[in-house]
Amino acid sequence: MRIETHGQHFEVTPALRAYVETKFARLGRHFDQPLDVRTQLGVRKPSYMAEATVSLNGRSLHADAGGQTVYAAIDILADKLDRMILKRKQIRAAAKAQRLEFAEVE
Repeated sequence: MRIETHGQHFEVTPALRAYVETKFARLGRHFDQPLDVRTQLGVRKPSYMAEATVSLNGRSLHADAGGQTVYAAIDILADKLDRMILKRKQIRAAAKAQRLEFAEVE
C-alpha cells in the first residue's frame, strides 16, 4: 500500500506522517490488490481537516473529516474510509453472487 501525505498551510512532521500510515494500514487488510492513498491535511480555523482519496481497482473513494485536533480528524477519516471500503467490498460480493445465481438458472 502506498500512502502519500501532504499538508495544506502547515508542515507534516515525520511523527504525523507515521501516525497516518499506522491508521491507514488497516485499510489494506480488506483487499489483496495494492491500494494507493493520497491524504491531505489542513487547517480550517478553528478546526483541522483531513481528506483522502483511495484508488483501488480503477475506482476512487473519497472522504473528508474534521476535528478539534489533526489526530482526531485522522481518526475519523480512517474510520470513514474503513466503512466505505467494507461497503464497496460487500457490494462487489453481492454482485458476484447474483451473477453466479443467474448463471446457474440458465
